[in-house]
Order: sequence, then structure tokens, then C-alpha cells
Amino acid sequence: MSKKILLVSNAFYPENSPRSFRATELAKELVRQGHRVKVITHPREGTERFCADHGIEYKSLGKLTWPVPTVKGSGIILLFWRVIVRFSMLLFEYPMIQLVSLVKKALKDEKGYDALISIAVPYPIHWGVAAVWSDSIAKVWIADCGDPYMGQENDTFKPPFYFGYLEKKFCRKATYITVPTEASIKGYYQEFHSKIKVISQGFRFEDIKLYTGEKQTDKIIFGYGGMFIPGRRDPSEFLNFLNSLDDSYNFEFHIYTNTPQFVQSFIDASKNRIQLKNVLDRNSLMYEMSKMDFLVNFENAGTAQTPSKLIDYAILKKPILSVKFGDLKQNHVLEFLQGNYQNALVIDQPDQYRIEHVTHKFVTLIQ
Repeated sequence: MSKKILLVSNAFYPENSPRSFRATELAKELVRQGHRVKVITHPREGTERFCADHGIEYKSLGKLTWPVPTVKGSGIILLFWRVIVRFSMLLFEYPMIQLVSLVKKALKDEKGYDALISIAVPYPIHWGVAAVWSDSIAKVWIADCGDPYMGQENDTFKPPFYFGYLEKKFCRKATYITVPTEASIKGYYQEFHSKIKVISQGFRFEDIKLYTGEKQTDKIIFGYGGMFIPGRRDPSEFLNFLNSLDDSYNFEFHIYTNTPQFVQSFIDASKNRIQLKNVLDRNSLMYEMSKMDFLVNFENAGTAQTPSKLIDYAILKKPILSVKFGDLKQNHVLEFLQGNYQNALVIDQPDQYRIEHVTHKFVTLIQ
């Protein structure tokens, strides 16, 4: 039976991020399966046209207008602005806290849905829904989460205790809380575990164009796409080891990242064996990676947060070299550089990431 579904998300097409992919792929597939879908998100170039082309009703969430503090200057001035930027985010969730008022306003006249699906991060999306939630908006509220908030493991600082009130408020009001992996559950308060359902990230495999030609070079080509986090998703040990290898190792490591500051010094010393590439949209990056011999995963700290790029790696069916900061297994790296993938990371049941299966799980919660 067709359902009427409202989806609220900070990120959506054409933004290039895991949460954008989550919201966009889910909305498209819900429509393909015959449901009526309205998406509330920020106005971006191409978003409204995309929704019209895919049978999705679009409503503007409004723009984030609060200025983003920027790091500027040098020396003590630079340090000052770094502190201001970091702690404005940490202590006040600034500027994303503005989403609370934007979501409240956007939901003011919305009524009569079978389900509301709100997508975080950022978590002020859920906080905004919780502030106005009632069953007159929808019969079911599914609060979809990526990385945990209060229980996150990969930031230098934990969120202040007072944000725990907002987390408990949305968890208490939501009908269900969805997370991408079983390991994510421990990142949430124990009292809400009964509400948590595991629904992985999903994609339409048929939309991915892969390279099918011959290998273009005798070099070993491998790559990574994603951000870096010092001390956690940290590439420094791995890159130092690559740079220590003599010229008999004929390879290129291609890095696609929006945090190049953490790898630039290693690139300069690599004799062109480590290369920083332009950031690509997901489909273009998948195509480039499909040409490679293997792919690299930099592990998160702990187990509550799982890199979504592993799903893309599973779709590509390439060997995965998984690297943990502080525990670099140099012998595994050398094996991979010699074409021996016996210690490759294995992704179980890649078909679970098909968007058809993922969407069915959401619809089952609505039933």
C-alpha cells in the first residue's frame, strides 16, 4: 500500500556527502516503489529540478544564514581563531544549531503523513523535529542517525553534558531510531536501545559505472577517498612507511580528500608516489577507483562509527587494505604491494547495501 512520507534532511542532492547520499537514495527509491514523498531540505542549485525529475515533492528548509567562523591570520592570531571556531562548534553546536528553528518553522503546517523520516548528522535536525513533534504530523517518526552524537568516539573532545538532554528528548519522542550498523547501537543511551533498528546505507548498484578495460600501467595503483582525523583516522604512519620504501616498489597512492592539510607534507616527500587528486563526486570517484588494484581504509577509533566508504568498496569488489593508526601492520602493506591480498578486509553480504533492500526495511517500520 502506498504511503505518504515526509523526509527532513540538512543534506541532499547535489551535496557530496554520506548523509546526502542517504537522503537522496532513500527518497528516489521510495518513489520508485510507489510512495508519495516530500523532501524538506535547503535550497541548492539543481535540487528542485532533481526532485521534479524523480517525482519527489520539494519544500525549502530555508538557508543557514548565521556566519561560519573562519580561521585567519598567523601565529597567535591563527591560534586564537582556531580556538574560537573549535569551541563555538563544541560548546554551542554553532552554526548548525540554527537548524532547530528552521526545522520547527518548516514543520509548522505539515500534517497527515504516514511517516516522518529525519536524517542526521547534524543532530539539530532531530532536535528541531522533537521540539514540535506530535502524531498529527505523522503516525511514525523515524530518526535516522549516522555517527552517534553523545557516544561518538572519533572527535578529540566529547560533546558537553548538556547536549545529552537534547539527545534524550529526541530519542524519547521518536518511534524508531535507525543506525547503520549493529556496532553503532552502543553509541546511544541504553534506555533507548529497544527503539533502535539497524538499517545500513543503501545505493542503487546499477547506477554505478565501472571501468572494464585493460590495466593501464604496470604500476600498482591504489587509493583512498574520504576525510582524515589526526590521532584516529590518521594516515601519518602509513604514509611515512610508504615514503620509506625504496624505488624498487613501483606504485602510486591516489588520495581524494577535503582534508589535504594532513597529507601534504608526505606528498612533497614521496617522489610522486603519493598523489593528491581533485575531490570528485561519488560516481566519478567510484569509476576512478574501479581502475585500481586495491583500496585503503583508515579505521575509526572504537567500533561505534563505521566508515560508509566501505560500502562503496564492497560494490567495487576490490581488495581492501585496512589500516589502524598505532597498529600499522607493515607486512600486510608489503603483501598488498606485491599483489598478495590474503589479509584483505572482507565485507560480508554486499547485497544488504542495495537500496531496494534498505528502503524495504524503512517501509516495514512504517507498516
